Amino acid sequence: MTTALRLEKITADNFDAAIGLRVRPDQEHLVAPVVKSLAEAYVNPGTAWPRLILDGDRLVGFLMAFFDIDFTGEGKGTDIRSGLWRLNIAAGEQGRGYGRFAVESVAAEIRRRGGTRLTTTWHPGEDGPEGFYLGLGIRPTGEMSGDQKVGELELD
Repeated sequence: MTTALRLEKITADNFDAAIGLRVRPDQEHLVAPVVKSLAEAYVNPGTAWPRLILDGDRLVGFLMAFFDIDFTGEGKGTDIRSGLWRLNIAAGEQGRGYGRFAVESVAAEIRRRGGTRLTTTWHPGEDGPEGFYLGLGIRPTGEMSGDQKVGELELD
C-alpha cells in the first residue's frame, strides 16, 4: 500500500472502470458486483455513499457506505445506524491494506457526520471475510441481517 490512497466519486468518466472491477472468482458469491451497488445507490441517494478506492491513478477497489438508516426496517426510527454496505477489493489487489483503508475511511466519514459506531455485515463461513473484520476490531452483535452476520465497531 502506498501513501497515495484516496477515495473518488463515481462519475461518467470512471463509470466503466468502476463496473469492470472484479473480486476473485471464489469471492463472487460473497459480495454484489459494483454495478448492483451503483443501482442501489441510485435508488437510495440520501443513504448510499459509493466511492472508488484508488492507489495513485490505479483503481484498486470500491466501497459503499450507508448513513442514518433505520437498520431494523421497522419504520420506528429507533435503531438508526451508519456503516459499510459493500466492499469490493480487486482480485489482484487484495492483501495490500486497501480493505483496511476503506473501513477507516468509512469510519472517518461517520465520525465527521457525528456518528459513534460503524455497522457492517458479512456472509459467515470459512470463505467469508469475518477474520478480516474481526482483525479490524469489528465485533459481531449476535444479530443477523438476512443471511449475513452483523458487526459493529465503536468509534472514539
